[in-house]
Amino acid sequence: MAAGWRAESGTGSTAAMRMPACLAVAALVAAGGADAGEPRRDSYVQSERDIAVEQPGPHEGTGTTTAYPFFDDAEGFETIFRKRALHPGASIGEHRNDKDEIYYVLSGRGELMLDGANRDVGPGDAVLTRDGSTHALYQRGDEDLVIFIVYRKRAAAP
Repeated sequence: MAAGWRAESGTGSTAAMRMPACLAVAALVAAGGADAGEPRRDSYVQSERDIAVEQPGPHEGTGTTTAYPFFDDAEGFETIFRKRALHPGASIGEHRNDKDEIYYVLSGRGELMLDGANRDVGPGDAVLTRDGSTHALYQRGDEDLVIFIVYRKRAAAP
């Protein structure tokens, strides 16, 4: 656990495990956002409440998800950073990656298919899918499966 932080009584390692995710979320959702459609070159804070969009499961997945496309309007920013909530019954459909990509599970439970092998994932699990990997993610249980998704943008065509 980071110096200066104390877990609440009785929370033990669960609080320590969630602390980095809580800090990241707090930094991202603190306040204000950009006007839609205008590229931004300055540093800024964006609130998830201003960018949330309901979408079907990506990559021909099932069900309904909520996407939070942080910093999509940031000019010259080469990283995709998204939060996605897969609501009960939702999935990210099976697809082959054309880039390296990271999923980080914030809450909920899911089943990951990675290169033909299935495994359960939950809070604190990070998944690295490499260029050429095939993967899918299925929400399991009654609670939303909430993840961060991070990857580099593709270079613009000349």
